[in-house]
Amino acid sequence: MSSPTPSLRTSGRHRKAKAPNPALRRAAVLAVVTPVAGTILAGTSAFAADKTTAKAATTAPDATASDAASLDAAEQKIADDLDTRSQDTRLGSRLSGVVIDAKSDKVVWGHDADTALMAASNTKLATATAALTVLGPDHRLTTKVVYGDGTLTLVGGGDRTLTTDDLDALAKTAVAGLKNAGLTSVKVRIDDSLFPEPTLANGWNTGYYPDSVAPVRALVVDSHNVEDTSLDAGGVFAGLLAERGVTVDGEVSRGMVGKGDVPVATHTSDKLSTIVKQMLKVSDNDIAESLLRLTALGAGRSATFEDGTAVVRDVLTRYGISLDNFAMYDGSGLSRATRIPARTIADIVDLTADPRHAQTLKYVIDGLPVSGEAGATLGPEFGRFDTADSSCAVGQVKAKTGTLTGAVALSGLTQAQDGRWKVFSFIENDSTAGANDIKDALDGLAATVNGCWA
Repeated sequence: MSSPTPSLRTSGRHRKAKAPNPALRRAAVLAVVTPVAGTILAGTSAFAADKTTAKAATTAPDATASDAASLDAAEQKIADDLDTRSQDTRLGSRLSGVVIDAKSDKVVWGHDADTALMAASNTKLATATAALTVLGPDHRLTTKVVYGDGTLTLVGGGDRTLTTDDLDALAKTAVAGLKNAGLTSVKVRIDDSLFPEPTLANGWNTGYYPDSVAPVRALVVDSHNVEDTSLDAGGVFAGLLAERGVTVDGEVSRGMVGKGDVPVATHTSDKLSTIVKQMLKVSDNDIAESLLRLTALGAGRSATFEDGTAVVRDVLTRYGISLDNFAMYDGSGLSRATRIPARTIADIVDLTADPRHAQTLKYVIDGLPVSGEAGATLGPEFGRFDTADSSCAVGQVKAKTGTLTGAVALSGLTQAQDGRWKVFSFIENDSTAGANDIKDALDGLAATVNGCWA
């Protein structure tokens, strides 16, 4: 499959957008949400002229009567097949699902679409949308080294993609400066004050640390999931200094940059757009939680779970996404308190694939794993799209996965047999079947939307 991109869409659009001019609506989102995001206007498309108003969101749990009456033969087959296959015993009795035609916003099929369930890592779609909106896709994260009073301070900028090679480049520059000044020894400290002391989100438990997610700090190297990622990174940095002939006095300590400290080295990350794509491809919890805090800071708020999720809600609301029954408590979707309906997740996918927002939000669609793509969460190593029912859809689906104990989700888009793009979201909770069996069943539903499983 050629990867779905906004340019392939015709005029898909979320349902509650009211502003008549998409560029003005985009500017309004930025103006209200954050004073520092700048003016980043969404891309426009000739396709957008096909539809001048968005269909109002329905509060009915499934497809409306008018939608059902207007289904063509291809859409009716999708609906009929999903009616049958959604009853698969592997899916249990708690399934929230919806399929939307991307061009017309017509609801092709729905099942308890407004019922809020644990969305697991589908929550990252909301986090990514807010981060790209508030910070902008070209935003980069900065890690720096400053010197003062015999001390080198490694200052964290929230970059979860920082590597040992990056720290080595910082150390090389810092050592050159020290040697030019005739210094052969130095103390090392870390400053990770950009983020407050780590706390557990509502719905987390201490068992998540540090395997599923590390305590959220502003400094980390090589994605090390340890209790104190900042001191760990400081230790790596100190070792690199020693390898280059500089003696490190004492243990690495935590502190804040002094007023007289001077910058000696800087590392900038890849663009935010690249980081977002990486987060979605492999469903990286740590990147998601860092982005939630950076988004809060970009909106002029504190770097906490509470303020980060509040900014996400603000962004989605101003894009016209209905947040009825929406409750979000972290950036990664690990929170078992989070509840999001399939309709809301589908609306977010629809929004990010809209060509009118391509300049800012297309990276969400670009980052979605492709069915059967190795190295991503829909790959064969995860046993996805490998059954007789779903293997026909290999390469034909782009979707975000989500898995928690008691929750499995799959949301994305595919080009159906009628040649039109369909946005879908399926969220299952509390099935007694094994997680792999549930994933196989959801993959089958996606193959049904694609139409290859006839």
